[in-house]
Amino acid sequence: MTAVSIKDLGWKYSGRKHFAIEHVDLEIPENSFVSVVGPNEHGKTTLVSCIKGLIPNSFHGVWRGQVEIFGQDVRKMSTERLAADIGFVFADPEAQFTSMTVEEELVFGLENIGLPLNEIQERLNWVCDLTMIGNLLDKSPYEISGGQKQRVAIASVLAMRPRIIILDEPTSMLDPLGKDNIFQILTNIKKDTDLLVIVVEHNIEQIAPLSDLMVLMYDGNIAKAASPAEFFENSDFLLQHGIIPPQATTFVDRLKQQKLYDGTLPVGLEDAIDITSRVLRNHSTPKN
Repeated sequence: MTAVSIKDLGWKYSGRKHFAIEHVDLEIPENSFVSVVGPNEHGKTTLVSCIKGLIPNSFHGVWRGQVEIFGQDVRKMSTERLAADIGFVFADPEAQFTSMTVEEELVFGLENIGLPLNEIQERLNWVCDLTMIGNLLDKSPYEISGGQKQRVAIASVLAMRPRIIILDEPTSMLDPLGKDNIFQILTNIKKDTDLLVIVVEHNIEQIAPLSDLMVLMYDGNIAKAASPAEFFENSDFLLQHGIIPPQATTFVDRLKQQKLYDGTLPVGLEDAIDITSRVLRNHSTPKN
């Protein structure tokens, strides 16, 4: 089933001369993992804000085209319906905090929708395990580390069990350890849930292996949308559009350009090593 259908979408912010995104077409199936990549200021956040309904509900501007969420026009969906169906995690986690302790932050939304105590506890235990924050429940969300704050923000959204979760540059403000923890959580979400996950991310090396679909935004348009193996075909094109492919992928792509390999490109290092080993064996000179 198609979860998100975008047709000829355009958006121009009020007071701007040019459209931030224009003529965007995209179909996203449910239960998939989508990464939105590309240089800064080329339309990534605008695109996911349109999917969430933040645009046009929270911004003034000019809208063109259509966005449908599970067959419903996003502009006609109520705020309550959008909140229930689509969770959104901002780059700055403090932007969504409202409570004095992590536990209060996690259960705030659940209490507001009137869930019974046993279900609240079940969801609390579930998100704590998934996001590795069980030891933070009595702490203030404002006084923990940046990586911990982001994990709490993700947990508070997951606790509401939306059908879609969007994360807008969730690792941009984190140190290397914090980034690794977020990618582990994204791995857990993909493995343990049936959510549609959409992530705006610059870390190509780590987001590509998780992705079912990669979408390259450039100059307000989709320059390329494909599975990771297809996405990294033609590394020169990607470099021209601000994307540095994983080194392992680039190396095998060079083998392919030299007619030494004719299969699909790898996304991870282990697959690249395996391919390279096979190429070397196939082209080595037999010993007498």
